[in-house]
Amino acid sequence: MAQFDAGEASAKSADRRSPLEYVSEKEVVDLLARLVGFPSHEGVPERETAVASYIRDFFLDEGIEAETVPVTDGRCNVVARLRGKGGGKSLLFAGHTDTVPPYDMKRDPYAAEIDRGKMYGRGVVDMKAGLACMMIAMLAIKRSGTELSGDLIFAGLIDEEAKSEGARAYLKTGESPDAAIVGEPTGMRICVGHRGLEWFEFTFHGKTVHGGKQKEGINAIRKAAMFINKLESNLIPSIEARTDPLIGASSMNYGFIKGGTQPSTVAGECVLQIDRRWVPAEKFSDIRAEYQGVLDGLRAEDPTFDADFKVMDISYMEDRYIHEAMRTDPNDRIVRVAQNAIEEALGESGNPTSFPAWSDGGLLNYYGKIPTIILGPGDLAGAHSSDEYIEIAALFPAVSVYCGIACEYCG
Repeated sequence: MAQFDAGEASAKSADRRSPLEYVSEKEVVDLLARLVGFPSHEGVPERETAVASYIRDFFLDEGIEAETVPVTDGRCNVVARLRGKGGGKSLLFAGHTDTVPPYDMKRDPYAAEIDRGKMYGRGVVDMKAGLACMMIAMLAIKRSGTELSGDLIFAGLIDEEAKSEGARAYLKTGESPDAAIVGEPTGMRICVGHRGLEWFEFTFHGKTVHGGKQKEGINAIRKAAMFINKLESNLIPSIEARTDPLIGASSMNYGFIKGGTQPSTVAGECVLQIDRRWVPAEKFSDIRAEYQGVLDGLRAEDPTFDADFKVMDISYMEDRYIHEAMRTDPNDRIVRVAQNAIEEALGESGNPTSFPAWSDGGLLNYYGKIPTIILGPGDLAGAHSSDEYIEIAALFPAVSVYCGIACEYCG
């Protein structure tokens, strides 16, 4: 970590130098490499806690208030804060510290290898680059002696790749900033919304008999086919007709199906798993009711039809939380401030758009009632990939945008 004289920075604050002059591209690159060097995925003991502890110490070394906050099974969020002098709005920089596993990555997933202007590694774009840029933006403000009126808060949250334990724990603290930025990779485009998301599992129950006496059995695969046919003809066209002008259309995807044991046995069970994404105007209770209605209708037509469904265990969140849709008014102040910062730092217009994936912003926005945007460096297409990378040139401009937003929004 670069040595920096905080007293000297405070003394020079009166000269109105840009906070960006107190940090460098090398610092953000070095910080990102350190974050990538901490494995923080499923299968790692206490997953995100090592990287959370590093982030806490990084802030503390710079005189910024920070703490790790236990959430579950030894796993910790990390929260840091630049307290304002009063009278301004508070802003949350948020992002997740977990990643997906390395899977079949071509390079060392934790080496943060730099090659031809790109850094490679697991989590480098999803989303440790966003975290690093937010952290360096806070350092720039601190080092420059800039006094904000409102609080600037950083939250590194666990478990976004699974059940969002971190975001749920943060919401339960009761803290309610005036706005939030989630640093997922958007290519520094302002995303004001995304669809809700849930995974459902349908189980069709039959009766297993030898294939030579199939009329005495009940084939669960055939019952699953009946259900799919009903969805194709009746429900899916209705789902896809539901649209939002910024976010697009609702959708449903068949992702997995498995039934039976072998060809000469009537299948006694068949399991179908689907991905259902919805626009903000839809209610989750109505979505469940639609599927239940299809099952009930088939049961009325066929007395041997027997099926049930649930939110998949991997997707299920306790305390009645749902992976809800996110929608922030494009005219909200946080959007306008972000547009100003992007125009100043990047020379671009910053027109609001939507995010194609789900994020913790859905929880912050829907349950916390916090105006939220998704805005971060890098291309989402590289996330979870075998060759995940980020362009080094994308990092410092993101620091500049975050710094500009914080200074204008917090006052």
